[in-house]
Amino acid sequence: MYILFSFLSLLLAAHLTTAIPYSKYILAPSNRTLHPASIHRINGTITNASSLLSNSSTTGHATFHPNSSITFDYLQNIAGVVSVTVLSSTSPDAFIGLTYTESSLWINKQASDATAPAGLDEVLWLPVGKGPGTYTVERWHERGAFRYLTLVNNGSASVVVESVVTNFTAAPLQDLRDYKGYFHCDDELLNRIWYAGAYTNQLCNIDPYHGDAQVHFGDITFNETINLPQTNTWYNNITITQGGSCTVDGAKRDRLVWAGDMAVSMPSIFVSTNDLGAVKNSLDSLLALQNASTGMFPYAGYPFNEFGIVSFTYHLYTLIAVSNYYHFSGDLEYLQNNWGRFTRGLAWSLSYIDDTGLMNVTAPADWLRVGMGGHNIEANAILYSTLTRGITLATLLNDTTSISTWTPLATKLKTAANALLWSPTTTLYHDNETTTLSPQDGNTWAILSNLTLSSQQNSQISTALSTRWGPYGAPAPEAGSPVTISPFISSFELEAHFLSSNPLAALELMRRSWGFMLTDPRMTNSTFIEGFSADGTLKYAPYSNDASVSHAHGWGTGPTSFLSFYVAGIRILGAGGGEWRVEPLVGDLGVVEAGFWTGKGWFESRVQARNGMVVGMEVCAPAGTRGSVRLLGVVGLLRSEKGEEVTLVDGLAEGLGGGNWTLVLA
Repeated sequence: MYILFSFLSLLLAAHLTTAIPYSKYILAPSNRTLHPASIHRINGTITNASSLLSNSSTTGHATFHPNSSITFDYLQNIAGVVSVTVLSSTSPDAFIGLTYTESSLWINKQASDATAPAGLDEVLWLPVGKGPGTYTVERWHERGAFRYLTLVNNGSASVVVESVVTNFTAAPLQDLRDYKGYFHCDDELLNRIWYAGAYTNQLCNIDPYHGDAQVHFGDITFNETINLPQTNTWYNNITITQGGSCTVDGAKRDRLVWAGDMAVSMPSIFVSTNDLGAVKNSLDSLLALQNASTGMFPYAGYPFNEFGIVSFTYHLYTLIAVSNYYHFSGDLEYLQNNWGRFTRGLAWSLSYIDDTGLMNVTAPADWLRVGMGGHNIEANAILYSTLTRGITLATLLNDTTSISTWTPLATKLKTAANALLWSPTTTLYHDNETTTLSPQDGNTWAILSNLTLSSQQNSQISTALSTRWGPYGAPAPEAGSPVTISPFISSFELEAHFLSSNPLAALELMRRSWGFMLTDPRMTNSTFIEGFSADGTLKYAPYSNDASVSHAHGWGTGPTSFLSFYVAGIRILGAGGGEWRVEPLVGDLGVVEAGFWTGKGWFESRVQARNGMVVGMEVCAPAGTRGSVRLLGVVGLLRSEKGEEVTLVDGLAEGLGGGNWTLVLA
């Protein structure tokens, strides 16, 4: 006899016509005019300061007495252009200064946190003594990310302030709370993590006419010491892409296009806001910078490309971005138009394959890890992934020449990597033949790229990596000293655990690292940091200037896509969602639901589980698509709203069309 688990069926159908559910978790503001949320600290005397807060019931009328300052806490990271409306001042020489910081560690009356490799950013001074009115910082002085804003009156005048307003400039073309996807489960921390990742990517979506915070790169180095009262100028006034918005690495810094970061941020954007237009503008900017003679892509977008830095991995990440963009958008014309760039770019990488069958890396630049060079496992695993993706795309485009060239190279590369770099003793890959270091990046990418030889080998790597964890997450020994946790590489490790059928490890790593990033009081309570030390200090090994670390970095948003793709199990197999599979890996969760829009329509999965086993599920897929459901260990069938039934055979039900399907257990 069959038992029907048809829970919340009406709600499932209702999602096709109503707003995205669980909007209470969305961190983006409901409008772009923001007032301070709370007061963190007052120095000196400021009367009626609370009248400037967003929850004030009275008109703003705060008096800044001589030598006073106030630090506002917005309770989360925000971005934008600040205006101060002044009612009066007792001196024509009066000024109000503004300083910004993402972390409470860098609250300061003398400077903001940093965008340069050394030193702190200058105070912005508003000449409020000129008379009553609204004083607004220049557009190029928008601050890309800050939780804390300090107003400083360091003179002898008294100034009466009516309001402090930030025009929220991030995600300039988005309806900020009109998400195209959602996630929810019975673990509130994971829910918050999903939405914090989505919001991080919104802050990293900027007006391309106000990019590039690295205005002192090359002039100021990490080896310098710049102490207060000396500070650095800062501004964001470089056009970095075409279009009205683009996706960058970090909201405060660098505000540049980096292909590696997009490997994590693009999938998470897809399942949340689905702002692929901004992604395309960023990708286009990299493709336009391809070297016409060599086929090489830049390390990063304009103007950073002008430094001429060569990166074997970030070159490949640009090719992966082309593959990912086609996969999520289904834009075949875009792929066809850029196929020549793709093949020339891959040819550049393949020209460095030597007689071992592996690519010999001759430049050190990567994600600021150390030891990049030679037959590096990370670089070769990423090359293998690019080759196999390329073969799939070439098959679609009937490019038989590329298929015949790339297929034997991929086969030889896989054989060589396992013969030369795999250690059965550590059950991890070495970085290259000259070291016993087992990197986090290369081992996770070996699983992601299917460079490994078996599911057993995947499980061995998953286990070996998890045994290295500390209280704050997974170390990246290749990042140097102090021992570093990279949310970028840890995002890839999350996916590696899911692909190794180890969802318990993936969820535990999310809770350790991303839970720490979200809840630690030194953080933003809303966005994910660029990197930190394994002991929990907010020091990122590649940087000597701790104040410059970005607290809103898209490369740390992996959980947002992985919770949708793996935990809720909605996997897009065909471009734009034409083919799909639902295979939830719920771990220790009891209730999971997620959904998102694609060009084909709405996908949704709602799952109930007990002790890691699915006991109830409903799936929605767009009309005109085909897919399957995989539920290992589950006996039963899938029944459609039209009464069609497809039996699970060894846990797999294939040939499902679009519509609503309900699990029926035997």
